[in-house]
Amino acid sequence: MTEFWLISAPGEKTCQQTWDKLMGATTGTSNLSINNKFNIPDLKVGTLDVLVGLSDELAKLDTFVEGVVKKVAQYMADVLEDSRDKVQENLLANGVDLITYITRFQWDMAKYPIKQSLKNISEIVSKQVTQIDNDLKARASAYNNLKGNLQNLERKNAGSLLTRSLADIVRKEDFVLDSEYLITMLVVVPKTGYPDWQKTYETLAEMVVPRSSKLVFEDNESGLFSVTLFRKAVDDFKHKARENKFTVRDFQYNEEEMKADKEEMARLSTDKKKQFGPLVRWLKVNFSEAFIAWIHIKALRVFVESVLRYGLPVNFQAMLLHPHKKNMKKLREVLYDLYKHLDSGAAIIDASMDIPGLNLSQQDYYPYVYYKIDCSLLDFKV
Repeated sequence: MTEFWLISAPGEKTCQQTWDKLMGATTGTSNLSINNKFNIPDLKVGTLDVLVGLSDELAKLDTFVEGVVKKVAQYMADVLEDSRDKVQENLLANGVDLITYITRFQWDMAKYPIKQSLKNISEIVSKQVTQIDNDLKARASAYNNLKGNLQNLERKNAGSLLTRSLADIVRKEDFVLDSEYLITMLVVVPKTGYPDWQKTYETLAEMVVPRSSKLVFEDNESGLFSVTLFRKAVDDFKHKARENKFTVRDFQYNEEEMKADKEEMARLSTDKKKQFGPLVRWLKVNFSEAFIAWIHIKALRVFVESVLRYGLPVNFQAMLLHPHKKNMKKLREVLYDLYKHLDSGAAIIDASMDIPGLNLSQQDYYPYVYYKIDCSLLDFKV
């Protein structure tokens, strides 16, 4: 289970009492969830108006940052290609796995100074993650172009003899070169058609050089034969070959072009290898940055929403619950019983109702502050 519930409830006489009450109701014999305190520092509250506006902005920022976190994770999987099983071990936050990071969450004072206003902190996050998003687009575009060009060349050098590049198959000695009158052609013949080819190729057109055909290369389905004839007979030969189910490949032996193709492929392959390491390092670092930013946004949302719901002075306990999958419904009921006194109408409020400052449109509303954190960030299972 990678789903966590980040909730808060007002402090009773002390915040510790709130924590003890939750633990008593959800752990031990009931065994509904594994819980951790979620430490949020003393942030600057500001005015109520600012908090109401910030609540909506943070909801949008939460969605945006989560999207960037997922994009970086997914692109890491794309880049690692055959090593997709290694993806999870590269998706770390501050050098630890994601579950460890959120269950032991500590506010990063250096990145997000708490002397700043809440709005400023959210703007720092927004700026940082927008930069990551833009950099990702640029890096992904450059790497994908390189990868695409290399794949196109590799595709040309693979596949059936009817379509693949012949440059790495043929040799100079397979051709009559620099002759004013003669030309060597290459013909793809199905394996079942070898006897027919041997019987008929000399008579497919006038001016075919007798006994000039050689098998140059073969794959599972067919063979590539060379045949030499006079230039003036080329059109006639192609036409007759087609009638006999032999495919003439348009190919001219050009050493310069073939060399250039091979060099281009080697260059692209080297470039891809060179870019791979730095790109994976960049993805690891920026995944960590984006994920850390995302969890700080969750902390900001809990803080803002708790002040709006429970009032001042700031007195609430934030708690991270890791529900056991089979007990989620029961856990929801226990939490409701525990906190229904906070808002008697909470159970009947429809999630689609829009109440300013509480941002209910995107999620269910409960008498306690609640946000879901889902750490399964990839579209595929490794």
